[in-house]
Amino acid sequence: MTSYPKPPFPSQPQNVPGDSRQMQPVPDCGEESYVGSNRLKGRIALITGGDSGIGRAVAIAYAREGADVAICYLSETHEARDTVRLIEAEGRRALAIEANIGTPTHCRSVVQRVVDHFGWLDILVNNAAHQISAPDILNVRDSDWDLTFCVNIHAPFWLTKAALPHMKPGSAIINTASINAGHPNPSLLAYATTKGAVQNFTVGLAQMLAPRGVRVNCVAPSTIWTPLIPSTMSDEEVTGFGGDTPMGRPGQPAELASAYVMLADPASSYTTGATIAVTGGVPMM
Repeated sequence: MTSYPKPPFPSQPQNVPGDSRQMQPVPDCGEESYVGSNRLKGRIALITGGDSGIGRAVAIAYAREGADVAICYLSETHEARDTVRLIEAEGRRALAIEANIGTPTHCRSVVQRVVDHFGWLDILVNNAAHQISAPDILNVRDSDWDLTFCVNIHAPFWLTKAALPHMKPGSAIINTASINAGHPNPSLLAYATTKGAVQNFTVGLAQMLAPRGVRVNCVAPSTIWTPLIPSTMSDEEVTGFGGDTPMGRPGQPAELASAYVMLADPASSYTTGATIAVTGGVPMM
């Protein structure tokens, strides 16, 4: 409970998609703390939204577990470069792909670039997300609703379809859901709706792909300190972010990495269709 900062946090408005280097405090993605043990040695992973936040924490952990890692990002080139340096510092191969995954064409292109570069794909982490905050449904623009669905649920569908032909038995797909799947925040109506869909998609897909030997699971975070927070929430929400959890603080991206490693680890061969809640004690339902 005392390992990481607690609110109140300073006012720090940012434009979407946000910049971790401008956050106070800067998120901890495990740069100094995560220690690997070759649990993913020789594996190839693709992480969407891998430039910062949860995606960066997963990229660092996977590299330290022996995987080569491709990350996909929207436009945060400097963030992506930092993540690539962290991957390569572990002696692993890295690939950064700038792409808008809100269309099926771009999703197919991302997967093809990974396969062309590395030869195959073992782990797909559908982590990228879009979020808007609105006090009333009348304040939710149609375009924002559509974009949230395109990024948060359509893209995982398109990416999975593109990746599956390149994934052998023993591969893993990990989706990032949210506590909002079971405990929706009304001010995040579009986001919460898509995260409920992500969890349902995970469970259904796990049953569908089990005969192929491909496992599908999801991680459901709650209040995690990432660039998404200051770039999409009000000053009041940012200042008190995480203070209402049983731990009295937001989680850090580094605190989720082990869940993604466990779900990608071949040792978790009987785990599919599961939701791992990383919520600081907040119940999912």
